[in-house]
Amino acid sequence: MAAVPSSRTDGDWWRDAVIYQVYPRSFADGDGDGAGDLAGVRAHLPYLAELGVDAVWFTPWYLSPLVDGGYDVADYRTIDPAFGTLEEAEKLISEAGEFGIRVIVDIVPNHVSDQHAWFRAALAAGPGSPERELFHFRPGRGEHGELPPNDWPSEFAGATWTRVPDGEWYLHLFTPEQPDLNWAHPAVRQEHEDVLRFWFERGVAGVRIDSAALLAKHPDLPDFEEGVDPHPYVDQDELHDIYRSWRAIANEYDGVFVGEVWLPDAERFARYLRPDELHTAFNFNFLSCPWDADRLRRTVDDTLAEHAPVQAPATWVLCNHDVTRTVTRYGSADTGFDFAKKAFGTPVDLGLGTRRARAAALLTLALPGSVYLYQGEELGLPEADIPLDRIEDPMHFRSGGTDPGRDGCRVPLPWVADAPYFGFGSAGEPWLPQPADWARYAVDRQAGAPASMLTLYRTALSIRRSAAGFGDGPMAWLPAEDGVLAFSRPGGLVCVVNFRDRPAELPSYDRLILSSGPLDGQGRLPGDTAVWLAT
Repeated sequence: MAAVPSSRTDGDWWRDAVIYQVYPRSFADGDGDGAGDLAGVRAHLPYLAELGVDAVWFTPWYLSPLVDGGYDVADYRTIDPAFGTLEEAEKLISEAGEFGIRVIVDIVPNHVSDQHAWFRAALAAGPGSPERELFHFRPGRGEHGELPPNDWPSEFAGATWTRVPDGEWYLHLFTPEQPDLNWAHPAVRQEHEDVLRFWFERGVAGVRIDSAALLAKHPDLPDFEEGVDPHPYVDQDELHDIYRSWRAIANEYDGVFVGEVWLPDAERFARYLRPDELHTAFNFNFLSCPWDADRLRRTVDDTLAEHAPVQAPATWVLCNHDVTRTVTRYGSADTGFDFAKKAFGTPVDLGLGTRRARAAALLTLALPGSVYLYQGEELGLPEADIPLDRIEDPMHFRSGGTDPGRDGCRVPLPWVADAPYFGFGSAGEPWLPQPADWARYAVDRQAGAPASMLTLYRTALSIRRSAAGFGDGPMAWLPAEDGVLAFSRPGGLVCVVNFRDRPAELPSYDRLILSSGPLDGQGRLPGDTAVWLAT
């Protein structure tokens, strides 16, 4: 299979891109205070370039009390001092560009921090004021207004309404520190359009939209009834007008959107990807699918069918800052992902999980479309057990302590095996503790090891960028034994993945391009192993 230049135009880079997700607080600590920052990222841009990614998506780096990991934004035009300054962000965007890496920022339009100037003004102004119209303030129900205005469920555990001293209640689908904005108000729309321009003018290539299907609410705020459509705050039709106005702005700057859209209805999901709305949306069905050949095949088919009518590329992602790390998930008895099933003390076979995660990497990178890679996945990091007294995630506290929370996938990265704190920072203890045995996952230890996860990812991404058949385009399933998936891509590329616990015969091929693990002595593909073939 000959290497050929990509036919994709520069303006369509996002259809094929491998995008690396940086959780800034845990990537690298440049100033020694125990928290990752922009200086740390800038120092490791050569690492990202060598890895071979096309873009970097940063979770929120804005001014924030960090009640919910930065998703409680106090000011979109200010970098939180824990991370650096606006000038540093501009330098980072520019320096990343010199390495051929684009930057994607994270916008959180559903809510702001309770420390945002708008919300502080709303609390001070009182009932009936214009300032409160920017949020969802309502009188309570009951004889004395002592009951919440409705019974909406929270995206986290706990209540969705908080009462203020003057008796009114305000809506927050997440924590009380994250009041929901009123998207029916023109000032809310204008502010976000201004914020988009602010960042596009500073050179960002795209925007990830948090909780993209939650912004608009039914104007009457009716009670929630399970299974009754339409939902009072998910996937409201008014959202599409908002995103059409956003797309017009993105088009001025050749910017790109990726939406966090969790919807079970394929037709409703596809509406967000029409040519005048969002460019892409995250594929959560694939992320949460168990390690099972039949289930994954159906998920791939469903994903491609969802995207076909609007000619949008699929996105493939195995993990992010909210979900259990792939190695741990695939090494557990239940290899799917469901927030409601997270629990302390789940048994894990990390050897099995690692084999499957290596195979999943090759599967994902061979599918049509773009790929998102969460920091540390290229190192094969497992989920970390966080001591109870160090947990910070509000999901843990709002569950009454039953949910371990999301901190286990947010632990600071190990860079240097023999350095204090594995080279994450030069001095201070990291904000979350690193497991004692993480030296084996350190970048410097993996970089020269032919069989390491990092070497696998570097090799795979290099091949994906230079060889024919990868990225956006057609695919076709090939005949395969039960428990095995095989598919072809243009240019003679074939990917085979064995999900079972015994070897599988490979189809005839000219050359083995890359394998997630060695073939057996008879040239067969072992269980939980994937291979790229040239035919």
